[in-house]
Amino acid sequence: MTELMDLESDNDGVARVADVAGGVLVGHDGSECAQEALQWAAGLALRAGYPLHVLRAWKMTTAPQPATLEPGYIPPLEDFERAVREELESHVAAAGLDPALSVTCHTAHGTPARGLIESAARADLLVVGARGRGGFAGLVLGSVSDQCVRHAPCPVTVVRTGTPADHAVGRGER
Repeated sequence: MTELMDLESDNDGVARVADVAGGVLVGHDGSECAQEALQWAAGLALRAGYPLHVLRAWKMTTAPQPATLEPGYIPPLEDFERAVREELESHVAAAGLDPALSVTCHTAHGTPARGLIESAARADLLVVGARGRGGFAGLVLGSVSDQCVRHAPCPVTVVRTGTPADHAVGRGER
């Protein structure tokens, strides 16, 4: 009997959790909302003197196509992971963050909520964006931000679309 390969197994050779040792962890899915959350998290991290960790959780269905993808050939997951990292680094570079800020990009193979929650184990703060899908769409589609608020092991800030980057409360501010 032929066994099917489990593409979501823990032994697939790609990172499933980011090693975040303190600082601010921000989720980034490539959306404009994620760019706003990145800007907000960067402002807070800079003012507080924390490092910034940017994480993109991915699956083959959400990853950008790697350069090695050809008709009839599915590249190894490492190629998808590389494509995800390159795209994430491009988004971070486009954000024009302050060069004084320590920024590290991470990828995690799996669902966004799981990747963020598990990677936040040693983070001081988790920041996620929210598109504001409410009502039935939010109920049916689920909400990564909602899952993070309910299950993350650290404090969580949800940045709604349209929140100014300088709206973060830093040291000595109220």
